[in-house]
Amino acid sequence: MTAKPPQGFEVPLHRSLTEPILMGGVPRLVAILNGTLAAAIGLGLRLWVVGIVVWIICHAASVYAAKKDPRFMEVLVRHIRHKGYLSC
Repeated sequence: MTAKPPQGFEVPLHRSLTEPILMGGVPRLVAILNGTLAAAIGLGLRLWVVGIVVWIICHAASVYAAKKDPRFMEVLVRHIRHKGYLSC
């Protein structure tokens, strides 16, 4: 038996307000970091092919992770900050 909320307390919410902003299927910050790293390698070190390969690999890995969890960067940061339970 589901209880209905009282009248006037139900608000329609558009789906775009709850989903993260993605650029090319990747969270915005990750896309900017991938592009900056690839540009630094390609332009700064003049290793064009390596820069393009790094961008393709990083972007593909990020798209894969974002398909599993669109907020994977927040989870990764929280995981890194969390202390190990049984650490020596």
